Amino acid sequence: MTPVFDGHNDFLQRLVAAGPNGARLWLQGDGTGHLDLPRMQAGGLVGGFFAIWIPSPSGLTDAGALHAMENPPFALPLPDEIPHDTALPHAFAQAAALLALERTGTLRVVRDAAGLRACLAEGRIAAVMHMEGAEAIRDMDALHLWHAAGLRSLGPVWSRPTRFGHGVPFAHPAGPGIGAGLTPAGCALVAECNALGILLDLSHLNEAGFDDVARLSDAPLVASHSAVHAICESSRNLTDRQLRQIADSGGLVGLNFASSFLRPDGRRLPLEDLGVMIRHLDHLLAILGEDGVALGSDFDGALMPRDLGDAAALPRLIAAMEAHGYGPALIAKIACDNWIGMLERCWAR
Repeated sequence: MTPVFDGHNDFLQRLVAAGPNGARLWLQGDGTGHLDLPRMQAGGLVGGFFAIWIPSPSGLTDAGALHAMENPPFALPLPDEIPHDTALPHAFAQAAALLALERTGTLRVVRDAAGLRACLAEGRIAAVMHMEGAEAIRDMDALHLWHAAGLRSLGPVWSRPTRFGHGVPFAHPAGPGIGAGLTPAGCALVAECNALGILLDLSHLNEAGFDDVARLSDAPLVASHSAVHAICESSRNLTDRQLRQIADSGGLVGLNFASSFLRPDGRRLPLEDLGVMIRHLDHLLAILGEDGVALGSDFDGALMPRDLGDAAALPRLIAAMEAHGYGPALIAKIACDNWIGMLERCWAR
């Protein structure tokens, strides 16, 4: 089975909701969602980025928003910024839940390249603590505290504003050029993440903020779970200009599995044909090259393709790559090796 390292999941939301049954949810599964230890093992998923994310009081789960996303064109309003004091307890609960999984002996929160390699060699799930939206970070002292707790990847925004920048709202058809760039605090955040070796994730960041990170950062540019705007004109997807900037930096894009970011019509309905995912991969490979393309599923955070309903189904995507003519070495890079190489480069700086 081809090993897979995944650029993004939202499992921690389900884990916290399970309360004292969290360990059982992880170890045994309950038939819901996309991810748990048995399904990861069945699909060859050896590790990935586990996102800490603060839910908006209202947003994509509202009936009106869901109806709009199923029937483009649509342009959803940007949710309000979430105050730090509201965000912090949610973030602490998710970080604590992830660290608690270490006590099961099946997972390790990896903090450096040596730890990542050792974890994979031991057969444990390698978890990168990621924060999707920096609402829980008040200042640079707090960033250092989160780093000490294991944070190794950070998206300055989700699709809403923070004190650091502006997320891109959900819209189709639309481009990412909506809103202002990074704030002064956001510029300082880029520099401090570079100094600490925290990977900066550009997924959900608007175009002006993307350009600011590209200008300020001395690390490779990374979008952990994004897709191709030239195929699906979602505001969340990356334009060819942005892809070339990522390529020029020696960076990487993890292909998002969310159906609405893959389907050319942008409808929030299950993708019926994995061949569309291969089209996105072909486009990414043409611009980024074989070392710049990976996977970023968005498991437990998005509507999946019909034939890729959970982590256990990952061999179907591998089979689609094989049928398309990708060789074993290229598949190994996309599925796992490119993420590991990127983390090693970021953490060794």
